[in-house]
Amino acid sequence: MHVPFCRRRCDYCAFATWTDRTHLADRYLAACRGHVRRAVGDGALPRVTSVFVGGGTPSLVEPAPLAAVWAEADRDPGAEVTVECNPDDVTPALTRAYADLGVTRLSFGVQSMVPSVLRSLGRSHDPDAVRRAAEAAHAAGLPFNVDVIMGAAGETLADWERTLDEVVALGPVHVSAYGLTVEAGTPLADDPARHPDEDHQADAYLLADDRLAAAGFAWYEISNWALPGHECRHNRLYWDQGEYLGVGCAAHSHRAGRRYWNVRTPERYVEAVESDRPVEAAGEDLDDATRALEALQLSVRTVEGVPAAAFDRPDRELLAGLLEPAGEDRVRLSRRGRLLANEVALRLRPPAEVAVGPARRRT
Repeated sequence: MHVPFCRRRCDYCAFATWTDRTHLADRYLAACRGHVRRAVGDGALPRVTSVFVGGGTPSLVEPAPLAAVWAEADRDPGAEVTVECNPDDVTPALTRAYADLGVTRLSFGVQSMVPSVLRSLGRSHDPDAVRRAAEAAHAAGLPFNVDVIMGAAGETLADWERTLDEVVALGPVHVSAYGLTVEAGTPLADDPARHPDEDHQADAYLLADDRLAAAGFAWYEISNWALPGHECRHNRLYWDQGEYLGVGCAAHSHRAGRRYWNVRTPERYVEAVESDRPVEAAGEDLDDATRALEALQLSVRTVEGVPAAAFDRPDRELLAGLLEPAGEDRVRLSRRGRLLANEVALRLRPPAEVAVGPARRRT
C-alpha cells in the first residue's frame, strides 16, 4: 500500500509523493479501503501473508483509518504487517496505536545518524528523533527495521561507521543499507557535486557487512541484513517472484505472470475508486522466458543464490571469485560479487530443464 503524502520531499526521492495533498488523506484512505474491498470481491485478493505500507510517509495519516484498509482483507493469523515511519512522527501514543491495530513491525527511514549527512540528503529529522522513535517502538513491543543510505555528499567512512554503530545500538531486528542513487528529475540529479562516489560506496558496503555481521545480523539479500528469524517476509515475496496487490496511487501489482500499475496521482486514484472505474493505468504480460530470467535475476541477489547451471561453464570460470557454492548445484554471490551483482546478472542464462526459482511462492 502506497501513502503518497510527505511534509517535505527528500532531495534524492523520485517516488510518486506530494507535499501539498494531505487534505486528501481521508478520501484517499477510504478509496484504498474500497479498492481492497473490490479486489476481495473480485477474487483478485485471496488470503494474504503480509501487508507493507510504504510511502511517502504513512506515519502522517491517522492510524485507525489506515488499519481499516488492511482490515478489509482476509489475512493469515500470523500475517506480517509493516508500516514505514518518519522518525519525526513517532510517539509512544502512535506506536501503541499501531500495536493495538495489528501492526507487527515498523520501518524507520533513518538514512544517517550524522547531522551533516542528514542535511546533505535533505532529511528533516535528527538523530535524537531516531532514538526517541526506537524507544517508543520498544515500549510498544514492536520490532523495527532501519533503512540507511551510504554515499551522501560529504559523508566519510568514519561518518558511516558512526551511523552503523549507532543504528545497531538502537536495537533493530533488521537493517537495510542502500547505496545512494541519482534519479532523474530530483534536486540531487541537478547537483553533480553531490553525486555519490562508487569507490566510497563499495568501501561503505564492506564496512556495513562487517559491522552488521559482528552484531549478529546475517545478509539475506544484497542490501538487507536481519537477526535470525526476522527477515522481511514481504520483501521475500518480491524476490521470490510471488504475487501481490498494489493499493494506492502508482502502486504496482503482480499476478499470474502479469505486472500492472495504478494511476499516478492521488486525485485520479480517488476519483477512479469513487466512480467504480478501474484504477489500473497500464500493465505488461510476461512470457515464460522473461519470467524465468527475472526469477534468476531476483534470486541471484539472495543468500540462496541460483542453480549453477544458470551460468554457462565459460562464464562460471570468468566469474571466479564473484560466485561461491550455495548448496548442492547452486551458487551465490560472494562478498566481492555483491559489489558487482549487476555485471554478474547479465550473464545469467535460464536453462529450460532447471527449476530456476526458489520453491517458495506466496500470495
